[in-house]
Amino acid sequence: MSLTGKTKAGSYKDILQMNNSNSGVDATIRVVVDGEGTESAISLGDDALYIQPKNDDTTTTLRVMDTDANPILVVDSSNDLVKAGIGQHIVNTQYAYFGVNANDNSNFATNTHYPIPFGVGGYASGSPGGFPDFGTGTDPATTFTTAEANSDRASDLVPVMWRVSDDITIDEIKHIEGADTATGDTTRMHLMSYTFTSGATSCLTSGAVVANTSADNTNAGSEQVYLKDWTIGTSDIDAGKVLLCFFRSDSINSDYSVSVTIKYHLR
Repeated sequence: MSLTGKTKAGSYKDILQMNNSNSGVDATIRVVVDGEGTESAISLGDDALYIQPKNDDTTTTLRVMDTDANPILVVDSSNDLVKAGIGQHIVNTQYAYFGVNANDNSNFATNTHYPIPFGVGGYASGSPGGFPDFGTGTDPATTFTTAEANSDRASDLVPVMWRVSDDITIDEIKHIEGADTATGDTTRMHLMSYTFTSGATSCLTSGAVVANTSADNTNAGSEQVYLKDWTIGTSDIDAGKVLLCFFRSDSINSDYSVSVTIKYHLR
């Protein structure tokens, strides 16, 4: 819209100005206002530009698009997120991995929750040490105490622990599993969070279920590979918490290789 031919009285509301006593832009950050003094979301100085909603947070406080109107960069101030690219992915998205091979899994007992190694490492040692168990309940045990005994040593526990360094939000969990014989089992997996106390034998306390497989997987054996979705119950994990990922099967017809991918972002 052009201001050509319009009087000041008929156009002043559409004119943006610095509200700086006719001194324009200077080193002070000032809110840009319209001709009648209504504040905009923009604040401006000679070295800085701020954008802050004045009334309501919206998912489009800032949007950069290409010529086809595809969003390339979006500041979602309702959810305190920045998204980028055609897929509008959260820009600080990261991935974490847990996994176990069928050889180590062969040491697991029936109906027992075993934490699987974090990252690309493995267990501390083979059977009888190196395989901490967290009980036979519906969910893994909520505490763990280290001791000088097989599977209870600190060295057995460390390889399965993910200590979260920053506040995170978990966006998605999936896992792939495969059996090593023609007869499979019903399998179940959990992600648990714990309070970690350094230097104490009662090192893991206040355990809580973060997520689990959406349904138990009836694994038909070695001729199939399964991709399974998880249900996330608690997505926000605070810095300093320790996460453990567990595998359980209702029988031991097969041993399993399992790979778990956790998609998350910093918050």
